[in-house]
Amino acid sequence: MYQALYRKYRPSDFDSVVGQDSIIKTLKNSIINHNFSHAYMFFGPRGTGKTTVSKIFARNINCLNPVDGIACQKCDHCKDSFSRDCVDIIEIDAASNNGVDEIRELKNKISLVPSSLTYKVYIIDEVHMLSIGAFNALLKTLEEPPEHAVFILATTDPQKVPETIVSRCQCFSFKRISSDVIVERLKNVCKFEKIKIEDEVIQNIALFSEGGLRDALGMLDKLTSYTDSKITMDDFNEVNGTISNEQIHDFLLAVFNKNVSEVLNQISLFDQNGKNLLQILTQILNYCRNLLVNYYLKRSKCDFSIDSLHEFTNLLNEKMFDIRKSSNTRIYMEMFVLNYIHNSNVIESSETVDIKENEKVIKKKIEPVKEEEKTVIEEVKSTEETSENDDEEFDFDKEYSDESDDFSPNLNQIVISSEPRVLNMDEIMKVRINNTLAKADKKILGVENSNFEKLKDFTFDQEIGYLVCSLLDSKVRVASENSIIISFEYDSVVKQNLLHLDKLEDVYHKITNSYKKFAIVTDEEWEKIKNEYIDHLKNKISYEIMEEPEVVLEEIDNNDIIPSSAMDLFGDIVEVE
Repeated sequence: MYQALYRKYRPSDFDSVVGQDSIIKTLKNSIINHNFSHAYMFFGPRGTGKTTVSKIFARNINCLNPVDGIACQKCDHCKDSFSRDCVDIIEIDAASNNGVDEIRELKNKISLVPSSLTYKVYIIDEVHMLSIGAFNALLKTLEEPPEHAVFILATTDPQKVPETIVSRCQCFSFKRISSDVIVERLKNVCKFEKIKIEDEVIQNIALFSEGGLRDALGMLDKLTSYTDSKITMDDFNEVNGTISNEQIHDFLLAVFNKNVSEVLNQISLFDQNGKNLLQILTQILNYCRNLLVNYYLKRSKCDFSIDSLHEFTNLLNEKMFDIRKSSNTRIYMEMFVLNYIHNSNVIESSETVDIKENEKVIKKKIEPVKEEEKTVIEEVKSTEETSENDDEEFDFDKEYSDESDDFSPNLNQIVISSEPRVLNMDEIMKVRINNTLAKADKKILGVENSNFEKLKDFTFDQEIGYLVCSLLDSKVRVASENSIIISFEYDSVVKQNLLHLDKLEDVYHKITNSYKKFAIVTDEEWEKIKNEYIDHLKNKISYEIMEEPEVVLEEIDNNDIIPSSAMDLFGDIVEVE
């Protein structure tokens, strides 16, 4: 039976592992010095060697005669550990065994001594998929396991693992494998497998794998199935739905030449030929980036205007988030390019007017000055310089007292946003809480909890990262078909989030496609609401749906924009003495 390349070339010892030198060195030294821990956590991107290193480490600590921290592969323990029938190295998939019962069963069996090896090793893969109950069941065992037990937890998402679990483990962060290492590994595999392939294809596989060696080998495997002859860039582009650098160059040329019909025709051809438009936009972004880097570092010649290239690359990079979430990538791509061309035309038209005006000024300045006018001009110039200096000093003070961010403010100088405040926010929140509890649904709650996990991919987004982080700081309590109750620890945080409630809801809808209204309370308030809800259920009292009141906005007096006190500005986080 054919064996996939990533399985066939999976490392069997530490020396075969690539790209994780510091981790391998640490683990080898711990075996040499006999001071390895009872619990480890390996985390990092997919395909970087977490599970592979876990298995190698499990075999090496059981070897009777390790050489420099590496299993000898000759002793009885090595023969048993390399056997598929080994019962002392247990690999558990937490994605499919994530309940409390499975962990309790593990706890019951862990006290049994190993059947043939020195240590019984439990490798729990994708540990972040365990439920909260399962984590709690594992906690005590992980803290004080039997002397013969070693735990290795592997995950791609350590943020989802409770801190109480992480603190009991020795943690290792697996980094993305560099493109050079992946290229070298792929060349060796191609040599052993006698695969004919162009060097450019190997470079592109390394780039598209994004630091995952398993993904790179999987992509190579797919290409070998596609063609029996030498693998070319045409084969790579056809299999992956990408385009060549020449096509990218022609597309950019049409964009910068403002050839609208050519641009739209090329996008249409890409779509008709089954190309992945999102992948093409990523290619274009990388291509532009490489042009700019080569221009500045190597002074390479560029066929396009550097200013235009800068502008286009920045705009495309900023819009990639929206493009990924767009329901129709083709329309978004077309509108993005047309908008860029239109704005460029507007800027050029404006610059043309400015140039003509500047030419008039320059011509006027270079006209010859009569001798009798020189003295008068010099006196006027002297007077203007004095006046300009005085005005400059006055403008500086005015500017930096009102608008600038480059000074150290005090409380009396802080300018508060003049956006109107919602006066009946408390009433709106009470109605939303009531309606959410009236239609509470556990299935919807599970869906929204999953949606909140999606937010973690956008915590570093320049535009919405602060809103996403605000949502991730909350606890999801109850959900219905129209609304969600979330809570925060501090009242000041609740008040701050209520100020931009609309933005929070809009970002949540954009990322998750789940349009829900938020009801925001403190953790303390939630406990009261929950207890009241339980009492209602016991007494068979149902919640009636209420109509949400219309928003009542505060009337802003533009002359009164300074807060009356620090408490108005910062809430209850300020201690007033």
